[in-house]
Amino acid sequence: MPIMYLRPSSIDNISPTVLLSVAMKRSHYCGQLTAKHVDNEVVLNGWVHRRRDHGGLTFIDLRDREGLVQVVFNPQISEAIHEQAHTLRSEFVIEVKGKVALRPEGTENRDLPTGEVEILADDLVILNPALTPPFLIEDDGEPSEALRLKYRYLDLRRPSVQQNLILRHRLSKTMRRFLDDRDFLEIETPFLTKSTPEGARDYLVPSRLNSGEFYALPQSPQLFKQILMVSGFDRYYQVVRCFRDEDLRADRQPEFTQIDIEMSFIEQEDILSMMEDFLKTIFSEVKGIAPETPIPRLTYKEAMARFGVDKPDLRFGLELKDLSDLVLKSDFKVFRQAVEKKGSVKGINAKGLAKLSRKEIEELTQKAIELGAKGLAWMKVTEEGLEAPIAKFFKPELLKEIRECLEGVPGDLLLFCADKDEVVHQVLGSLRLVLGKQLNLIDPLVFKPLWVTDFPLLEYNEDEKRYVARHHPFTAPMDEDLELLSSDPPQVRAKAYDLVLNGVEIGGGSIRIYKRDIQMKMFDLLGIQKEEAESKFGFLLEAFQYGAPPHGGIAFGFDRIAAILAGVDSIREVIAFPKTQKGICMMTNAPSSVTPKQLKELHIRKESIL
Repeated sequence: MPIMYLRPSSIDNISPTVLLSVAMKRSHYCGQLTAKHVDNEVVLNGWVHRRRDHGGLTFIDLRDREGLVQVVFNPQISEAIHEQAHTLRSEFVIEVKGKVALRPEGTENRDLPTGEVEILADDLVILNPALTPPFLIEDDGEPSEALRLKYRYLDLRRPSVQQNLILRHRLSKTMRRFLDDRDFLEIETPFLTKSTPEGARDYLVPSRLNSGEFYALPQSPQLFKQILMVSGFDRYYQVVRCFRDEDLRADRQPEFTQIDIEMSFIEQEDILSMMEDFLKTIFSEVKGIAPETPIPRLTYKEAMARFGVDKPDLRFGLELKDLSDLVLKSDFKVFRQAVEKKGSVKGINAKGLAKLSRKEIEELTQKAIELGAKGLAWMKVTEEGLEAPIAKFFKPELLKEIRECLEGVPGDLLLFCADKDEVVHQVLGSLRLVLGKQLNLIDPLVFKPLWVTDFPLLEYNEDEKRYVARHHPFTAPMDEDLELLSSDPPQVRAKAYDLVLNGVEIGGGSIRIYKRDIQMKMFDLLGIQKEEAESKFGFLLEAFQYGAPPHGGIAFGFDRIAAILAGVDSIREVIAFPKTQKGICMMTNAPSSVTPKQLKELHIRKESIL
């Protein structure tokens, strides 16, 4: 077929069949061309990134998903093509044919992978004109997130965003290949399933065929993957979409993707060992680096005591130090009373921040109050010792012990929190991250994974006045703690484990309960009566009576891992069509109202949703 030259006004009149045949002629992606292609004739498709007219020549930077290449329109090659090039504007979709040539000496662009070459165009097809976009399709000059999400199809043309999604694709391929090589089977589980609320809220879907009844979108495939273990599929995985109706932030979306993995006839050590290889393979193949193995481990209690959180960032120190025993020897009532009420006093050394002004220290204090503290005590380390308004309540030898415990040297600022353990951990764990950033202690190019193990099986919910599962109701208790289920439930540890990377939980799992009597005991502890358990989970309990094997697994946050590998702060940057923090798709304006006819078919009165 001959090349057709189309004015913008004539593009609407061309047959779709003709457009398809023209577009199928591409020989290379723009970003693939290098000096080895010199003298080759190529056909390129893409978007006009920018146009420049210089010295009688017209230059076009042509862009596709693989990058940019410079195209030159020379009137000496074709006056008609050169004239046609003058009609091009940013984001026009075009096809170009021409010969690859080295750029003239001194005009090379060393910052561009294709910067050694250019295309001497001898044919041009305008496939579609474009309106002027509301923001530049480039990585400089970041547009507002609201504008980006409204015109997401334009935002997705930006090179950095495209590279994020290409990385996501490579990550998926690598994960699947790793699991395929180890005899895992990818099996799909239902999206329309039974509501079994125990944790985050379900997204509900009304049933047209069953009046007044609802499906739930899965928060995870947990129950189905356990059923698959009962069914004999002893190694299962799934790259699966999950849904949770919860408040959103940078690392959460109402719909998200997880890598779901389950195995039979294994123990915790088997899973942890294999998943370390899993993480190492991912980083080696996608990032070109690999974290050291074996991955260090901390129990939940150790992590909370040393870092104040169960997902600590190990890229820097600033560990919490327990001063509870020391401060009992002081005359400072705030500290003494906190310990006497079964709380604690802990401190953290803000290295080199003794130079902070009173105003700046007040800002840290206000941050602590926002996190739940009643206040924040402090001492500055000087050549003479510890200097602070509260120092007068401590004897010199006690001040020396506190300084030694926190390893303070002149120039350091010591910060203290006194309260219930959970408040102390919340405050100092959060301030540790603030200080890590403020002191430039966090290297973004370093990756420090960590296993956190031995979580509490249960935690008490003050609002509901009952125990709730720390992970989920199907997590097995430690064998040696089984007797404590009846006598001292809060002390029972779970066979649960989280994989943390740079302060972000990227995966979590457990060895599961697989015996009906223990599962019923767990439901009883959670305040789920026998009738309710049978109603919600009867199919699982019945399956356990037909030969359920020991099993366990893990689920990884696919979006979170992709964000870490891409070096971005929000998972929205690695999701093609994310939603806002209010769960809104700004491009399609979802969620939206529906017609009265649709509501009637679903047996829903309009008044009931107002």
